[in-house]
Amino acid sequence: MNDPEADRNGPEKPDPEKSGSESLGTVIVAGLANLAIAIAKLVAGLMSSSAAMMSEAAHSAADTVTEVLLFVAVRRSDSPPDARHPFGHGMAGFFWALMAAFATLIGGAGFSITHGVQEIIHGEELADLRVSYAVLVISFVIESVSFFKALSQVRSEAARVRVSPQRYVARTSDTAVKAVLFEDAAALAGLVIAACGLLAYEMTGDPVWDGVASVAIGLLLLGVAAHLIRANVSLLMGQAAPERLRKEVEREMLAQPEVEDVVELLTMMLGPSEVMVAARVDFSDESTGAALERAADRVEERLRERFPSISHVFLDPTPGRSSHDHRRAADQDS
Repeated sequence: MNDPEADRNGPEKPDPEKSGSESLGTVIVAGLANLAIAIAKLVAGLMSSSAAMMSEAAHSAADTVTEVLLFVAVRRSDSPPDARHPFGHGMAGFFWALMAAFATLIGGAGFSITHGVQEIIHGEELADLRVSYAVLVISFVIESVSFFKALSQVRSEAARVRVSPQRYVARTSDTAVKAVLFEDAAALAGLVIAACGLLAYEMTGDPVWDGVASVAIGLLLLGVAAHLIRANVSLLMGQAAPERLRKEVEREMLAQPEVEDVVELLTMMLGPSEVMVAARVDFSDESTGAALERAADRVEERLRERFPSISHVFLDPTPGRSSHDHRRAADQDS
């Protein structure tokens, strides 16, 4: 979901189709950038025998696999509902984003830490590092393009729903753009760490620093992967919509003249731009039969209009406490 935590008087409404298209473009840019960078880093790592450069090559290769999986995630989540999946395929996006996070964990973090530890234990003299430095600089420029593409989308979506970019990233269920942003930020940090490891080696002549840089890159990727895995597992388990959105939905329902009380309100994320709302509602006593059906339809229509990310609404007419009190008093009078 693009976290539609909007003010009552209306920021621009989020457009799920536009958001999905932007996410797909962000993933494609990141994937092409990582593929080119992975090849360049691999060549530089083989020429210099640098563990840090090889770790960076593994990092970019893992990111390339990640982008392919995120591409699948975006495309699958956009598939329309069918007979077997009446609520759509939004959770497929969460699943493939989870697989992408595991790719980062295994392919990037695992290789970098293992290779770095071997370098620290055994050590190996490095060859000419000029090619490595050139690759690091070029990679930093290319990664910056991908990072700012993702950051631009985050800022655009955050402005549309009038929240800060930081809050948007923390709350959004658009796992594709979130993964690209985090992984590109980690890539930029990894490039700086690799450069520092090479500089420390040149200054001291000790290859341990190259190994330390490789382990540091691995730990960085481990942290990013763990965060993304936790976020996607929560979404796959049926995570509720943000609390602020739930309160806005409840406030909107209570503002309708037909609604006396919202006895219970449940929400669940069905996909990057989809929320399901299920509520037990105490309608006014005058709303009976056909009038009750019309009242429920009006409430649902208002919610969909007010919150475009809400894709399914289920309302269960349920007598609230006030209705029970009135009936008890009536029974006592009789």
